[in-house]
Amino acid sequence: MSKELEAFLEYIRVTKALSKKSVQAYKSDLESIESQLKKSLITLDSSTLLALLAKYENKRTLNRKLSSVNSFFDFCYKSQFKNEKTKLKFAKIPKLLPKFLSYKEIQNALQQIDTSTWIGLRDYALILFLYATGARISECLALRRDDIEEEWLHIRHAKGDKERIVPIAKVSIRAINAYLNKSKYEKEFVWCNYQGSNLSRISAYKITQKYLGVSPHVLRHSYATALLVGGADLRVVQELLGHASLLTTQIYTHIQKHNLKETVEVCHPMS
Repeated sequence: MSKELEAFLEYIRVTKALSKKSVQAYKSDLESIESQLKKSLITLDSSTLLALLAKYENKRTLNRKLSSVNSFFDFCYKSQFKNEKTKLKFAKIPKLLPKFLSYKEIQNALQQIDTSTWIGLRDYALILFLYATGARISECLALRRDDIEEEWLHIRHAKGDKERIVPIAKVSIRAINAYLNKSKYEKEFVWCNYQGSNLSRISAYKITQKYLGVSPHVLRHSYATALLVGGADLRVVQELLGHASLLTTQIYTHIQKHNLKETVEVCHPMS
């Protein structure tokens, strides 16, 4: 590993205070480039880098690698390791509407769950919690019992270590309490498996797949969609989702426009 790369990793770990996973992702992306070309990143020109990265057919993966390289070059320029500012262009990705479920679809799925057992109560409460809060699955699985205070949820393990507080529906709180009251285990964390260990990402994925046929993240999209279609302000949704940039939240405006178009088509006499 080059000294410049070591300095960059130290910078994002200490000064930028990025999470361990983020630092590891940058390290993996950038170290692999130096390893393959057997040269320091700072000595590589744009054409050499693009030729190497061209092997990534998935444009999202490619853009993640390009983002890592651009962040490194920006650091080197600002630290005067590099005289010229270099920025590689990202690959264009077609805008796709995020998949989401309607409230009725989620309700229908919840009705199929056998809540006579504590595992069934857990699955019911988990799905309801994800839809009621828009929490990321990592935030959900890190939930402790004392993170819910009255009708507020304190998300302490948010992306980028940015805490936030969001309101939570009473029906979701009641479902969690029903599950905890019947659970066989007294644990600090809310969600656990049948052995009493913390619920894993894979297990959470299997639960939402079983009843809804989607990943847990689709419930986050469904939460955001329901708010915007209901008339919520985009910046409020940004705050509730914990997005660092409004640009990330703006993908949902396409859904909002689609809903407006459907409304006109159904209700307007000239449609």
